[in-house]
Amino acid sequence: MKVYMNGEFVDAADAKVSVFDHGLLYGDGVFEGIRLYDGCVFKLDEHLERLEHSAKAILLNIPLTRAELSEAVCEACRVNNLKDGYIRLVVTRGVGSLGLSHKSCKNPGIIIIADKISLYPEEFYEKGLRIVTSATRRINPAALPPMVKSLNYLNNIMAKADAGLAGCLEAIMLNDQGYVAECTGDNIFLRHKDRWATPPFHAGALKGITRGAVLDIMNDEGIQAVETNLTRYEVWTADEIFLTGTAAEIIPVVDVDGRTIGTGLPGDTTTRLRALFQTRARTDGTRI
Repeated sequence: MKVYMNGEFVDAADAKVSVFDHGLLYGDGVFEGIRLYDGCVFKLDEHLERLEHSAKAILLNIPLTRAELSEAVCEACRVNNLKDGYIRLVVTRGVGSLGLSHKSCKNPGIIIIADKISLYPEEFYEKGLRIVTSATRRINPAALPPMVKSLNYLNNIMAKADAGLAGCLEAIMLNDQGYVAECTGDNIFLRHKDRWATPPFHAGALKGITRGAVLDIMNDEGIQAVETNLTRYEVWTADEIFLTGTAAEIIPVVDVDGRTIGTGLPGDTTTRLRALFQTRARTDGTRI
């Protein structure tokens, strides 16, 4: 496998960063997880825009234009002979001193990894996920805006550990007010009767690309969905729940904190939306 490192492709074994890179030392950088479907990089422009916004928010200058980044992402897929897969695009602050100041870092680093995708096992798409609420709260948006997809994912990792300790693959994260923010790596949607809802960004939800695509599909299908604060009670009593994410796509949830959701089986709307999403993902993006 070849990895893009600062303008050139190197063997994976030679893809290394300095121990003085602030991305390693402090989680100082931003990233995107992007999907490749049948030779189409799904919503590449939207991913690159989010990367640019994340970088701007943390005062990080990306040394390539959007067009140059787009071409580098596509080339990473081509050199690795991929038609379907996962792309990790990382921009680090670069090499600097051991101090916290970002001003010692003169040259940001760009890394692009294009590889096979590891999804949830198929059985969970057929039968649904069992998830729990994590004791780890989502970082307050006033401390670090959730729209910034930074390299510091320790908050999410700790919540993921909570899920694992409960024997689950995913967990809901609440914000400091007790409202639902998101899951450790996915956004969440739920239905009460005919009304679908998902947490707003100010609650601590990442501005998910897949989340946005699903909202568009729901609108096209005449399915009403609102962005609003959600409590655990509303999650526990939901008629249908699914999660969205780059790796997860759309995956049903059938049990939360020991409470059965709906019939205990994936909902009809979830199944329908997943099929529509998979069709759209193969055309809505950039051909490599």
